[in-house]
Amino acid sequence: MEVISSFNSDWPRIAALKLKLGHLVAFPTETVYGLGADAQNEFAVSRMYEVKARPRNHPVIIHISSIQYLDKWVINTPEYAKKLANFFWPGPMTLILQRSKIAKDFITGGQDSVGVRIPNNKIAQKLLKEFEDLGGCGVAAPSANRFGQVSPTSASDVSEEIQDYLNSSDLILNGGSCTLGLESTILDCRSKSPIILRPGALEKEMINEIAGIKVMDYDLTNKIRTSGQNKSHYKPKALVYLKGVPQTGDGYIALNSFKTPNDSVRLASPKDNSQFAQQLYSALRLADKFGLTRVFIEVPRTGPLSDAIMDRVSKMVL
Repeated sequence: MEVISSFNSDWPRIAALKLKLGHLVAFPTETVYGLGADAQNEFAVSRMYEVKARPRNHPVIIHISSIQYLDKWVINTPEYAKKLANFFWPGPMTLILQRSKIAKDFITGGQDSVGVRIPNNKIAQKLLKEFEDLGGCGVAAPSANRFGQVSPTSASDVSEEIQDYLNSSDLILNGGSCTLGLESTILDCRSKSPIILRPGALEKEMINEIAGIKVMDYDLTNKIRTSGQNKSHYKPKALVYLKGVPQTGDGYIALNSFKTPNDSVRLASPKDNSQFAQQLYSALRLADKFGLTRVFIEVPRTGPLSDAIMDRVSKMVL
């Protein structure tokens, strides 16, 4: 496994060639680091599933560089979905649509739908464009961590988590810390109205305004499988608590307006919800490095990203 941290003019072709040859490339996006594989190469995608220990029926998201590649992966795209794509891409939004013929079962988990997004990150964009110039069509890239565990927001997180499962031909692109720190908003766009399957940085009001149609909340009758829908997910080794008072030696994450109680270990003191989202996963990884057994989190209940933060944290406590 090689890590590229110095980005000269040759790195996009080197990384893209790795993908074309069936190797894995971990790369930064604005949300979290993804573990990339050629989305049309069944062997490469199979290796990616093995590295992550991801269930084979759990679909992965296709990353493309431009909206011009959307129709290669999907069919019957509603007009409101086109509006959303044109406005929010590149950005932290994944659209679930009816799959085309090239979206095979090994990508979709055997479903008739597929998730697609365009990441808003310069390194990701250069990699995807170079890959497409070499004849590629899309990169399958779930988060670059073992399944169900805390998503990585830095290249060092990726190395620590999965380096033992990568081989010498794989690659990690070190693009620093992710700017958002939480995974993309996932919207099911296969019906008359979009349905939020996973909240993220794009919230209801923003989606409603651009789509011109009222977005719907996730309904348990919707049986589609997508990333992050397991009841237990994003979990550190430490036990996470949303209630109670931390004791000496417990981890504590809260906005900086909250005082650190009872000699607990302050893991993060973000100044606002955006910083809270950006620092959450790295703070939880820090707790595991310290060997803490309990972490108490004061989750922001209102304001931007509060729904997304609560969605992730609620899956840690089960």
